[in-house]
Amino acid sequence: MSEPNSSPFKVAVVWRGDAQARAEARGETSRLKAIFEALARQGIAAGPAVWSEELAGEVRAQLMGMDGVLVWVDPISTASGARRGMLDDLLREVAASDILVSTHPDVTARMGVKDVLYTTRELGWGSDTHRYDTHAAFTRAFPARLAGGARVLKQNRGNGGIGVWKVEGAGGADVAVREAKGGSAPRTLALADFMTERAADFEAANPGGGGGLVDQPFQPRHLEGMVRCYMAGDRVVGFGHQLVRALAPPEAGPAGPRLYSGPADPRFQRLRALMEQDWTPGLSRLLAIAPDDLPVIWDADLLLGPRTPEGDDSYVLCEINVSSVFPIPDEAPEALAETTLKRLAMARTRRRNAS
Repeated sequence: MSEPNSSPFKVAVVWRGDAQARAEARGETSRLKAIFEALARQGIAAGPAVWSEELAGEVRAQLMGMDGVLVWVDPISTASGARRGMLDDLLREVAASDILVSTHPDVTARMGVKDVLYTTRELGWGSDTHRYDTHAAFTRAFPARLAGGARVLKQNRGNGGIGVWKVEGAGGADVAVREAKGGSAPRTLALADFMTERAADFEAANPGGGGGLVDQPFQPRHLEGMVRCYMAGDRVVGFGHQLVRALAPPEAGPAGPRLYSGPADPRFQRLRALMEQDWTPGLSRLLAIAPDDLPVIWDADLLLGPRTPEGDDSYVLCEINVSSVFPIPDEAPEALAETTLKRLAMARTRRRNAS
């Protein structure tokens, strides 16, 4: 980058769309309006960069002229099933040119996958979590674990409930299976047949496959709700609490809206301390991600675990989201923008010192 050190930072905000959406995109009318406004308050000139595979050359030219790139693209599009491999390749190329990319695809590949549940199982948010790297290992070990109670199986990649199943014994050799994806009907079938179906989850050519399966115990307190802890880098910037019903029977009633609150919410100060002082530093250590490489916005979805001997809630990590985290609490855009500005300034200093 050849701009003077005093020049404003330029950032592209990337989301998926087509050529028409790209031509019509405006930050002030997009769903990310609050983020554009917060970036502007920090003196950052932000503009939309609508992505599709057909527009790769045009988007590449745009990103290469930026100081930074912030990305809101799901790993698997719920509308079309499109995956973001081509975009990830482009983002790696952009980052190699010393342009800030958040979230960097290599960080996404470590944090934004279900394997993180296994890798960080020793932290306080962990549970009796297992990883199956081969179908043979899965069929050999899963029945014994299932005998101890209901389990939740998760494909390594996915979003929107894709590739997540609750499995519990249904008598004899049968199991009751419920997929978290919206509109999925519960099924009862032989355990052997269900395990045969899962062979595709170990095939790299299959969407969502190739990464094996992660296996966690089903949390009995799931009907009490999920807490989403929003982070900007290594600090908590807000919370979202929601009654989730993705793996619940119909008689549990409907899901509730996610209710947002800021980082000072008194209900979650113990959780905030755990996230900032223990779990996020532990995550960085176990995944070999420097704190300044953590996403400028990410979240951890936590279910309530068993109460501690003192009567406090414990928390069990069920997912980390890094690819398309929005909507977010009202306090989060400003923290995101502040974190982005700090990292842009650090990158500019590195370039100046290297020149």
